[in-house]
Amino acid sequence: MPATPTGRTTDDARTEAVAAPVPCRVVVCRDCCCGSPKVTGVDHAAQTARLRAQAPVRVSACLDVCEHANVIVVQPSAQGRAAGARPVWLGLVNDPDATEDIAAWARAGGPGVAPRPDILDLYAITPPRRRTAS
Repeated sequence: MPATPTGRTTDDARTEAVAAPVPCRVVVCRDCCCGSPKVTGVDHAAQTARLRAQAPVRVSACLDVCEHANVIVVQPSAQGRAAGARPVWLGLVNDPDATEDIAAWARAGGPGVAPRPDILDLYAITPPRRRTAS
C-alpha cells in the first residue's frame, strides 16, 4: 500500500473517512433581521458560538422568513436522511434556553437520529418553499 504524507496507508485513510459519520448541521440566518439589532436582547454571536460548539454551523443570508427572526434550521445527518428525516426549521429562537435545547439535540444526533425535544415544537415553522399559495 502506498503511504500518505501522514504515514498512513491509503486504505487506512479511506477506512477512517468512511468510519466518520457526517453529523447533523445547523444553518443560522444572519441577514437583514436575524442576527441584527432589530431582534433585541439576543447575543447573536454567543448563540452562533454555542451552536458551533455542538455541530457544524453555516451562517446564511436571508432565509425569507423574517417575521420569525431569529431562524435556525437543523439539517439531518446522513444517518438521519437515511431514516427519512427532513430539515427542521425553527423560528423566534431568541432565548438562550431554546439555543441550549437546539445544541443538545444537535449533539445527540438531530433529526432522524434523536427525538426532537417537545419544547422545540413551540419554535417549529414552515419553510417558505413548503407554504401553499392562499
